[in-house]
Amino acid sequence: MRVVRSSGLKAFPLFNEISGKIVFNSDKVMFLLVEIPPRGIVPEHSHTHEQMGFCLKGKAEFISGKETMLVDEGMFYWIKPEEKHGVLPLTDETSLFLDVFNPPREDYIERFDKLETK
Repeated sequence: MRVVRSSGLKAFPLFNEISGKIVFNSDKVMFLLVEIPPRGIVPEHSHTHEQMGFCLKGKAEFISGKETMLVDEGMFYWIKPEEKHGVLPLTDETSLFLDVFNPPREDYIERFDKLETK
């Protein structure tokens, strides 16, 4: 069994000033804490991974194609593989999300590993 404290996890850049922390990573699933500062924008993108998540703190607009959904503290979301999506925070403080990816995001693992070797 493993137990971790979020304050002990190392952050790495995801998009511009947006950072991520890998909580757990296995061959099938990844837990990722995502911190979005005020005015930080997750640009529209897509990936082959299924993504589900939970808003731990803050409020944001999740945009997928022509659909916009408000996600705030205590709400869950589900983004299917290859679905284009972006995120726009709506608060003056940092928003915090827990993302779950299946399979794990190899690109994030590589970014984290590069940070660890520096």
